[in-house]
Amino acid sequence: KTLGKMLLQLLLAVALVLHAVASSAQNVTGTVDESGRCLCTVVLPDVSFPVQRMESLEYKAYNLNISVQQEITKIKNFQGTLSVYLQRLLNLTQRVEVMEMGGIAYTELNFEIVKLEIKEMESLVAQLRRSMDGSNTVVETLYAEILNISIMVNQLESYDKNNVLAVRRQIVALRKRLQDCETNLGQATPPPPKYGSCDHGGLKNVSKPFVAQLNWRGFNFKYGGWGKDSFPGTSNEDLYWVAPLNGDGRIMETFRRYKSYDDLLLYKNPIDKTLSRYVSHNNYDYSSCGQGSGMIAYNNSLYYNCYNTRDLCKLDLDSGAVVRKTLNDAVFNNRFSYAAVTFQDFDFAADEDGLWVLYSTEQTAGNINIGKLNSSLMVESTWTTSQYKPGVTNAFMICGVMYATRPVNTRREEIFYMYDTKTGQEGTLSIVIDKMMETVQSLTYNPNDHKLYMYNDAYQVTYDVNFFPTTGPK
Repeated sequence: KTLGKMLLQLLLAVALVLHAVASSAQNVTGTVDESGRCLCTVVLPDVSFPVQRMESLEYKAYNLNISVQQEITKIKNFQGTLSVYLQRLLNLTQRVEVMEMGGIAYTELNFEIVKLEIKEMESLVAQLRRSMDGSNTVVETLYAEILNISIMVNQLESYDKNNVLAVRRQIVALRKRLQDCETNLGQATPPPPKYGSCDHGGLKNVSKPFVAQLNWRGFNFKYGGWGKDSFPGTSNEDLYWVAPLNGDGRIMETFRRYKSYDDLLLYKNPIDKTLSRYVSHNNYDYSSCGQGSGMIAYNNSLYYNCYNTRDLCKLDLDSGAVVRKTLNDAVFNNRFSYAAVTFQDFDFAADEDGLWVLYSTEQTAGNINIGKLNSSLMVESTWTTSQYKPGVTNAFMICGVMYATRPVNTRREEIFYMYDTKTGQEGTLSIVIDKMMETVQSLTYNPNDHKLYMYNDAYQVTYDVNFFPTTGPK
């Protein structure tokens, strides 16, 4: 369009010059003098030849020539780039057709790669549209095709969730078969202890991590906790809870429950609970909210540190009623939190022996205190360890023994410290566990399935726990 306008202006200017020259010519009547010579009077026009306008036209023509060359260069560059992306679009179309036919079970990562390629092509075509003012039919058609493919991939991704669920079930079945093979490998191997029983010789090792999924609020919500009801013999053995903290990494304002593992995987049929209360414009009451990633579900109640206090909160999952109790002398508001995580001054734990809370005081100089809780949030007994709380990344309880972890590197943790509340003895050990992401925000043990539940930089991860036999070392 710009090139055509400039050419039209040049033609109009030349026409004006020719008109000016032509309009200056006139017919006049002459006379003859005494010697027979013809005399004519010439009257010059008021407007002389437009030299300045002619020079202006020459300058415009020069600039127009430069602009034309630049546009030609751009078109050549776009043609080369467009050829590459047209080929990529062809390949992408073929891959989407295969996905439509259901010939290959694609994972979430495959879909993310495809969507990334679509975004790249969409960006290029949008750039072409802007440069050509949307007048090119080929570019417009290409842009529409890319949008259609993007919609199709999003639909396929939602349809594929059933396939993801099937794969998850196959993985669980394979893991069970592997465990059966290991059990039957040697007849001398004793059976594992029953769930809820302490008939073993202590923690031996943990399995490789099994990633359940990303938390329901997304990757940016790196702090939080998750798991199942840890009350031994609970009637809610299939109930899962997930509690990502707000983006500030401090406030637990909402959490979610699922009635089955399938619902958890598919983010289906959630039961949401919001703990804050709207007061007025942009003002909320957070007094019933939680603080930090130390929460746990126990006997159909959620236990957590009440926001901005040293109080322990107990939320009934059925009625929503909140009971609170002050833990005297306990520090709070990020005074002695775990290493690399904030506001986890209180860390609730549960095992075969009951409910616990791990905390620190100024009197113990930040070392870990182990408190045994009853159903009324009263601390019945307390043990003081020699382990500095900010020196560990997290801790959990198994059969009255506290185990603490520390980082080995960004992909490994080590269970390195233990304290037995039955004997009052503490010691060191070395059990290395793999982790998917760098930071461990929450780590709890569940006696009903002998699993560790880790909240690992927004991802929900589990580990199987293995024990020594009763005759082995503890």
